Amino acid sequence: MALIDQILEYNEEFVKEKRYEQYMTTKFPDKKVVILTCMDTRLFEMLPKAMNFKNGDVKIVKSAGAVINHPFGGIMRSLIVAVYELNADEIYIIGHHDCGMSAIKPRDMLKKMVARGIDEKTIEMMEYSGVDLEGWLRGFDDVRQSVTHSVNMVRHHPLLDSSVPVHGLVIDPTTGKLDVVINGNENR
Repeated sequence: MALIDQILEYNEEFVKEKRYEQYMTTKFPDKKVVILTCMDTRLFEMLPKAMNFKNGDVKIVKSAGAVINHPFGGIMRSLIVAVYELNADEIYIIGHHDCGMSAIKPRDMLKKMVARGIDEKTIEMMEYSGVDLEGWLRGFDDVRQSVTHSVNMVRHHPLLDSSVPVHGLVIDPTTGKLDVVINGNENR
């Protein structure tokens, strides 16, 4: 049975048995927090539990490496929507140790794209047109520096109220230990 069929079969029982009731909440975060973190599978349950958050407490936005690589991209828009429309009063940028983005080699990824059927001419055309694919795909060498970069991009965004604290942390995906990189309540 294909995974989609397994998911839909399970979902039918989930709804029929009203297992959703334990997760019911509003669209507004009870703790008035929005978190940007990595999409790493180890953080799916670990991060909220390590921070003592339950369903309904926070908004969680995920991206590869918890990186904001454009000030007017979808990640930044999500954070701004959380602040102005969903009542988030604090922003947490949380990277993690042993992140896959620290091992990304853009040229190798482009080769994988070609191996999966992306035409090399498409890649060449994009590069010829001025798209810096290697820069766009590049990860980072130091998670603390990456978190600092993302915090600064948010903190200095022209559309974000400067009274909103923007915190930067790094979590150990094995133990859940949090290390503060930037305390957003200091130097505001």
